[in-house]
Amino acid sequence: MTDLAQSRVALHAKRPVMSSHTERCHLRYTREQLFDLVADVERYPQFLPWLVAAHIRARRDNTVWVDMVVGASRLSRSFSSKAELRRPERITIGSQDAMFDRFEQTWLFELAQDGGTVVEFRAHIELRSPLLQAVMGAFFEQAARTMVQAFSHRARQLYGAARGAQQ
Repeated sequence: MTDLAQSRVALHAKRPVMSSHTERCHLRYTREQLFDLVADVERYPQFLPWLVAAHIRARRDNTVWVDMVVGASRLSRSFSSKAELRRPERITIGSQDAMFDRFEQTWLFELAQDGGTVVEFRAHIELRSPLLQAVMGAFFEQAARTMVQAFSHRARQLYGAARGAQQ
């Protein structure tokens, strides 16, 4: 076997593992406010730095089909997703797009005992390309944290400062 053939076999044999991350935070806003913020997909480009465009393609009952463009500068990629909305408790997002082997995101909104809402964001993403998966894995946790922080900042913009908030 040539060196090139061995490299290809090794690349496929050592496929990078799926990127998974869970982020939790306590925000002093209602579940309804935070649910509505996350469900308002078409406004994401206003506050998520790597989201170039988002368009709701269809809506039926509690299901929304969305087309998005992610990236920066000249490097961008479009994909479609489907979100199941269960107001005000949960938003579950998935994609069967060809660029993913697995794409699952879940937002949970739980009443906090001392007021406000505990928000939990879970993301499980595996890209079909081993090279892109390896690149994504290097910054995935930070990107998930940045995303939750962007939503927290957006909540402050829309709903005002929350007294005593742990953000």
